[in-house]
Amino acid sequence: MNGLHDLVFIGEIVLQAKIAKRAAERLQATNESLDKLEVWTSIQAILVSAANVSKILWPAKQYRKRGERLRQILQVENNNLLSDRKFRNHFEHYDERIEEWFNKQPNGAYVDLAMNPSFQRNSFTNCHRGYDSFNNTLIFRGEILDLDEILMALEEIYNRCKPHALDYP
Repeated sequence: MNGLHDLVFIGEIVLQAKIAKRAAERLQATNESLDKLEVWTSIQAILVSAANVSKILWPAKQYRKRGERLRQILQVENNNLLSDRKFRNHFEHYDERIEEWFNKQPNGAYVDLAMNPSFQRNSFTNCHRGYDSFNNTLIFRGEILDLDEILMALEEIYNRCKPHALDYP
């Protein structure tokens, strides 16, 4: 272990996991009212928190050793679900996705921020961002991300952090 350096990163992972958990609780609380702004605020908080943990454990090349060391300390597999940032990038780089869409399909249908999409799974390719509260999944142009799986991965890492973590809120 690299002393305080590692403890600070582990503390940040704990904080991000708690933020995601709180956001998930808010998201579940909105399932009946489907307050669209609160739904998307909560989803974004979950994705950002998961991305922040991902960047700590699978950092840019110049910090690769730190990521390897922390994954070893926390016994996190290299292929953990959080290591894949593709779906999060759809949301973080949404401006680029809009440009790409209209460059390829200038006259195509544009469906965004769909709530509980009722159309067939194979027609999700026209849904840019969608949320299905019945199974807690996100849809982005035909790709599906199970938020429960993301939250479980965060919870597992959080539990591995507890023996090492400083007291964070």
